[in-house]
Amino acid sequence: MTVDKELEKLSRLTPPAATPEARARALAAAMQAFDTAENNAPAAQGNAKGWRQSSIINWIWSPIMNKKFLAGSALATLLVIPAAGYLTIELTRNGSPIVDQTEIAGDLSKSEASKQPAATVGQPVTIAPQAPAGNNSLAEQSVAVAQAPQDKEAPAVAKPDSSQTSEFDANDIAALTNKPEGAAAALGAAKRSAPAAPGIAPQRQLAEPMAAIAPSPAPPAEGRVQIQLDPDRERFANAAANPIKSVATDPVSTFSADVDSASYAFVRRSLTGGAMPDPLSVRVEEMINYFPYDWPGPDNAEQPFKATVTVMPTPWNHDTELMHVAIKGYDIAPATTPHANLVFLIDVSGSMDEPDKLPLLKSAFRLLVNRLKPDDTVSIVTYAGNAGTVLTPTRVAEKSKILSAIDRLEPGGSTGGAEGIEAAYDLAKQGFVKDGVNRVMLATDGDFNVGPSSDEDLKRIIEERRKDGIFLTVLGFGRGNLNDSLMQTLAQNGNGSAAYIDTLAEAQKTLVEEAGSTLFPIASDVKFQVEFNPERIAEYRLIGYETRALKREDFNNDRVDAGDIGSGHSVTAIYEITPKGSPAVMNDDLRYGAADKAPAAAADSAHHGELAFVKMRYKKPGEDKSALITTPVDDNNAVTTLDAAPQDVRFSVAVAAFGQKLSYVAAVDTYSYQAIADLAAASRGTDAFGYRSDFLGLVRLADGLSQR
Repeated sequence: MTVDKELEKLSRLTPPAATPEARARALAAAMQAFDTAENNAPAAQGNAKGWRQSSIINWIWSPIMNKKFLAGSALATLLVIPAAGYLTIELTRNGSPIVDQTEIAGDLSKSEASKQPAATVGQPVTIAPQAPAGNNSLAEQSVAVAQAPQDKEAPAVAKPDSSQTSEFDANDIAALTNKPEGAAAALGAAKRSAPAAPGIAPQRQLAEPMAAIAPSPAPPAEGRVQIQLDPDRERFANAAANPIKSVATDPVSTFSADVDSASYAFVRRSLTGGAMPDPLSVRVEEMINYFPYDWPGPDNAEQPFKATVTVMPTPWNHDTELMHVAIKGYDIAPATTPHANLVFLIDVSGSMDEPDKLPLLKSAFRLLVNRLKPDDTVSIVTYAGNAGTVLTPTRVAEKSKILSAIDRLEPGGSTGGAEGIEAAYDLAKQGFVKDGVNRVMLATDGDFNVGPSSDEDLKRIIEERRKDGIFLTVLGFGRGNLNDSLMQTLAQNGNGSAAYIDTLAEAQKTLVEEAGSTLFPIASDVKFQVEFNPERIAEYRLIGYETRALKREDFNNDRVDAGDIGSGHSVTAIYEITPKGSPAVMNDDLRYGAADKAPAAAADSAHHGELAFVKMRYKKPGEDKSALITTPVDDNNAVTTLDAAPQDVRFSVAVAAFGQKLSYVAAVDTYSYQAIADLAAASRGTDAFGYRSDFLGLVRLADGLSQR
């Protein structure tokens, strides 16, 4: 339809007698229509421009100016209101629900607040009835918006927080409205109706606009449109719990070491916030390894690990047993720790502008700086759209300079993490300390949306840069946007570890109390392999380590990357094993395979009494060839009752049961939270830092929340 015909309809539908307010609203909506006409019909551009400069302006604008109806600021308001209304009409056409990609803060008007409850997170928010659908032209729609009565009693639309609002582009709007001709106009209205607040950084783009469209869970009330409040957009790796395996067909279990602790802190944050954690966020081995244990350690650094194995009855299944493997790393004395060259790679994007993100991050790094030695060096790189060097390598002796640089960090912009990673590794290489610790410490909420941003793209970057002998620590902050899956990918492929910082107390634990294990590696590419004796063990199940599984042949391949262990780190692995002849055996004997395996088993009479054989490979820092440590497991490692097991072993089993319960693992379905709490309480011990008492509190919270 031509611009002339649109203007003719506009003139007919809105007579000169219309109020100045209606004319102003019509002007704003008409300008939107003409913008669209210019974009979609180039031949009519000149005509449209001419009309704007003459007929429309004279017809609508002159009476307003003659009456001196509005001052400049009031005029701007009248232009914004219809523009926002026009966008609402386009987005809600045909009753389609809107699901924004941001958190919406409900803010009802005072007049409405007395008539209905305020909007809360998780409840639908309603808006005024939508305009009639049909084939009306843009001009007719614009006038309908302009002349619609301003109902002072209508409920207010919840306002998006300007610090969280995503910026749509024309294609996003077109996808939402299914009306390409309205896309450009809707975009203009959206951008002009929501200007950025002073001091708020430009907002990140909507990464997946179609994800915003979701069916309403129930039909909306007549004449109303439901707005579904957006859930957290946190990402976790999807890994199913390890299955039960038959020793007859699959006697060898191989996995990479994991000393991360992010999962436990994330679970704690969920439970203390009044919600059960996402089962995908629960990595049982990280929950177990979160706690310090008094496992026996090696005497010297020449053999950096010592393994202790305990076999005991399973508390949740009397027909199976647990094989508990505890590894303790050599603890470097503080006086002999090597010099550290640290690069703080800090996300200062707009998404970090929350109290539990950048402000907490700054406090955490201040704690770490106070822990370092005067000869250590610190550099700071930030990224938000573009990477920038805030602080070149600076000795900790100049602590005030480092702390001042941290204090000056401010959030703003989108998240271009790949460029920041490259810049941080370049700076670490520039200040490389031979025979020292060279580490990039990435602190982020995990939102990478500019430049290479897929897990695979960033993984390739990290894999290339780790060849320079630079380790990586990933620290996650905040909620609602945490990309835990990416954090794990970066840490696992960058010779590093991942932690989640939800409180300053957690920062103190990770960066101060456990600084040695966090910063100073004693071994890299640490792998475990356990072979079970088919004469003694029928089946087994590894508890946790789902994201760390390796192929059997990877164990002896020094080119295959694996986990890294720091000074004093402890690593615990627990298998649920089913003895031969137990009623708990799930797999039938093989008709043909058993005969093939019998001669081999009988020939090895020297190992007849063993239950299993534990092997561990590791590389010393800076070395390319791995070393091997082995430990046979037999009846000498077994205890007849659970109570006879060491105190720390029993507590770690309680944590393993809790993690499986939160993950909905069928094996612990009948084992109650109360039973877990009783086991943990009986094995709590001295608990110098209160971590175990806090764990008991989490078990009780989960028990209460699960019964809602």
